[in-house]
Amino acid sequence: MSEARSNAAPGPGWQILALALLLGLQPVSTDLYLPALPALRAELGAPMAAAQLTLSALMICFGIGQLVLGPVSDRFGRRPVLLAGLSVYVVAAIAGAMAQSITPLLLWRALQGVALAASVVGARSMLRDWFSPAEGTRMMARALGGLGLIAMLSPPLGGLLAGWLGWRSTLLATGVIGALTLAVLVARIPESLAKPDPSALQPRRIVANWRTLLAHPSFRAYTLLTCLAYATLYTFLASSAFVFIDVLGLSRQHYGLVVGGGALVYFIGTLLCRRWLQRLSVPQTVRRGAWFSFAGALGMGLAAWVFPPSVPALLIPHVFVMLGHGVLQPCSQAGSVGPFPRQAGAAAALSGFAVALVAFALGGWLGLSLDGTVRPMALTMMVVGLGAALCGWTLVQSQERQAAAMAAARR
Repeated sequence: MSEARSNAAPGPGWQILALALLLGLQPVSTDLYLPALPALRAELGAPMAAAQLTLSALMICFGIGQLVLGPVSDRFGRRPVLLAGLSVYVVAAIAGAMAQSITPLLLWRALQGVALAASVVGARSMLRDWFSPAEGTRMMARALGGLGLIAMLSPPLGGLLAGWLGWRSTLLATGVIGALTLAVLVARIPESLAKPDPSALQPRRIVANWRTLLAHPSFRAYTLLTCLAYATLYTFLASSAFVFIDVLGLSRQHYGLVVGGGALVYFIGTLLCRRWLQRLSVPQTVRRGAWFSFAGALGMGLAAWVFPPSVPALLIPHVFVMLGHGVLQPCSQAGSVGPFPRQAGAAAALSGFAVALVAFALGGWLGLSLDGTVRPMALTMMVVGLGAALCGWTLVQSQERQAAAMAAARR
């Protein structure tokens, strides 16, 4: 049975497409929805903090869902978790679009976050099922290039839909994309887990797995890098609709182009990552990518304290932020699960929970701190961007030195 499962892997093209679509549901769930936030707040009569919570609720439930669904996928396989999760995702999107007040919308977005967890945990676990750590990093870069294209198209589409058909159409669009992803999975992607772990759901085993993961320096370093790099992006996603539309006066359509342009830069960053990985190690690639994050963070500091508020003052450093994210994200996501072939689901879940927890905390902070200026967004991006750069230059680099020392000791 194990051999049959292993031999059933689809071709590389279908593998990359499946990973890109499954991972791409995360920016679809946020980026496509962003241009609709001001209109949503106006129609439902909700305060800014409540509108912000529609993103934060999705993110925290996304994180908690990963903690549960990671071990479930190790026990029963990736495919059943993905099929159930994507089905719930579609239903939650349709129900959320029909909400008549902010409270049911929050509940449906929370459920959509749990379902989104199945998609991302399944994708990252399948990556480890199919590929070795080194090859997995390269394949993750290719898949995240596809994600970059999805992220690039989502904000302009969201802006057009929100402007023409209203904010509800953006949620319906997420359901349509979820349904298309489900169709690809049903038609072309078999189970990837060669040997399920019968004890994966035992509480002692779950706690033991978490201890093993948290004790591993590579897991800690790459998970922290993932958290900080994504925190920089999430700060922009969670606050930029209010900053660019309400403060700087952009239309929803132009704002969609701004976010889509950032996704294009992110895609270029993934191409750089793939090129560098052909001749450099993962830590060396991270070291280069961290310079982009550093430059973007400094630029955001200047936008907050030196330059007058304007679209160019924010977008120029954002270019560097997105280039850095395009390099750091493939390395950090693959690096956090690479050492754990038997616990790929648990590793993907725990690192994903950490990312979602950071995003939830940032959403709460931004909901309280946004004050009608650009400073809360810019200063928050500066702080977490500097943190990502420092993590990439220190903790991640120590992994390469430790690996070299171990290799020397074996010789």
